[in-house]
Amino acid sequence: MKFEDIHGNERLQLLRCISGSKAYGLDTPQSDTDIKGVFYLDKNDYYSLYYTEQVANSTNDIVYYELKRFIEMLVRNNPNILELLNSPADCILYKHDVLNLVKPELFLSRLCQHSFAGYAQTQIKKAKGLNKKIFNPVDEKRKTVIDFCYIINGYHALPLQAWLDQQGYKQEDCGLVRVPHARDVYALFHNSQVFGRGFAGIYSGEDANDVRLSSIEEKLEPKALISFNKDGYSAYCKDYREYWDWVGKRNNVRFQNTLAHGKNYDAKNMMHTFRLLHMAAEIATENKINVRRPDREFLMKVRNGHFLYDDLVAMAEERVQTISGLFAKSDLPEVPDEVQANETLIRIREVLYTS
Repeated sequence: MKFEDIHGNERLQLLRCISGSKAYGLDTPQSDTDIKGVFYLDKNDYYSLYYTEQVANSTNDIVYYELKRFIEMLVRNNPNILELLNSPADCILYKHDVLNLVKPELFLSRLCQHSFAGYAQTQIKKAKGLNKKIFNPVDEKRKTVIDFCYIINGYHALPLQAWLDQQGYKQEDCGLVRVPHARDVYALFHNSQVFGRGFAGIYSGEDANDVRLSSIEEKLEPKALISFNKDGYSAYCKDYREYWDWVGKRNNVRFQNTLAHGKNYDAKNMMHTFRLLHMAAEIATENKINVRRPDREFLMKVRNGHFLYDDLVAMAEERVQTISGLFAKSDLPEVPDEVQANETLIRIREVLYTS
């Protein structure tokens, strides 16, 4: 089953809705139109070896979930799927009558505290990570092992590369031997101390993860002792990889908007963080999903960079604590009634496959 088999084919569609910012009432003139929906496999495909749980177009702007997958995610209180089930009337493009058997109140539970507020917390962490990347860009020229090595000189440490330059040495002409009982400390030797075969060098190349050791005659006196900050180098490599992976994958239009409002956070991401937090509180107190946002004015202020980053993080973390208290007092069940959900799924299949 492919996307083309579902999109535009209402025979297999059960639900098709406008979703995302336009459903929330948080869209701007630049917003795309996202579509989410539900389909069902025809009888032959359902009984075959091959189950298709969802299909999407190439940009993931349009996604359809198979009926079983749809019910499964409702039982798990997946925010996107609960929102789809509770789509505003003006966003419903098509709905099969049989889907009226799926009652929104059947699925709301205390799991929403984790699925809504918990997901919002991951977005707060993501915002912190973005803030770190903006304020701490990593130079594109990658540092090497040698940038984390230092000559030990009494109470002082001199960068190894500076010392090599002073001596007129190349790293390829040097050799290292581990100093026993001293973590990441090495004795350094130079080719000028030996005849014939030279040393292996301080490191193997720009992508090396560690220093390189050589075989040294015991009688040779080291030119110097060096310390390799291996932990620092490992942390740098991780930061370098994450930063440049992020640069390669980021939405540059959205990133430029982040820079434009001058607050150095992903405003759209933070807006949806607060939307999820507010929806979680509403679920705990009102026992319903409000997709169309009554707090639009506040959320658009967040999107437009009205607040400082640190203030938003503090506000969000405070709301997380408040939501925990609200769910503790809520009369929602711990989890949805899976037996009833399963019976609903079976009943819908019976209707679809016998009509």
